[in-house]
Amino acid sequence: MPHPVPTPLAESLRLEALRPYQLYNTMQDETFAELVRLAAKLFNVPVGIIAFVEEEEVRFGLNYGLDPTLDRVNRWQTLCSVAMLHEETSVFENLREQPCDLINPALVQQLNLGFYAGSALRTPQGYSIGVLCVLDQKARTFSAAEAGLLEQLAAVVMSLLDLRLHLLQQPTWNQQLWASIYARIEASVTRLETLTALASWEDTVDTEAAQSYRLSAHDEILRIIAVLTEQIRALHSLHS
Repeated sequence: MPHPVPTPLAESLRLEALRPYQLYNTMQDETFAELVRLAAKLFNVPVGIIAFVEEEEVRFGLNYGLDPTLDRVNRWQTLCSVAMLHEETSVFENLREQPCDLINPALVQQLNLGFYAGSALRTPQGYSIGVLCVLDQKARTFSAAEAGLLEQLAAVVMSLLDLRLHLLQQPTWNQQLWASIYARIEASVTRLETLTALASWEDTVDTEAAQSYRLSAHDEILRIIAVLTEQIRALHSLHS
């Protein structure tokens, strides 16, 4: 029988911090759509999600590869409610053999999940409002380096959420710079898709070429994280 997921000590303050970001549950923004696609392609999984953890529900409004009917689910059935509590990436490499005993397993079973990794989205004040996560029906390993990359990408997502929220409150803002962020992400997704396809054509994952493609993918994500961080600073300086 599952044990209840602990509620954060400052839950009321966390929910208050979440409120300004809840508009992202319904707004359509290609930049965030590309970000979750980038996360999925980076780790070669079919699903990527920016999830917002509300009082009783988790919203999956910003996602790639998820059934559109699953835009919201019961909070206590989601691994996101566990991942948001941790400073480091939460990883479940084989949910069939080692299920999480903190949640009701109904959703994991419905999605037939074998793998989950999620990094908390923390506001500048330190409140965890959600999770950037990647999912797969297949069990798989997830290295410490990959966990670190997901954490870095989650930090970029949070910075962009903050920036977009700030820009929406401005009478005018530089649409061209925001569009350039989207273009950078889109280009990286395309490159990651190419590298993944090239690696899949190798006879085994251990060939020199396959390893080279994986290294190139790793370098690509580090590059895009650096570029996005710099562009976020540029936009902040223009609108501060």
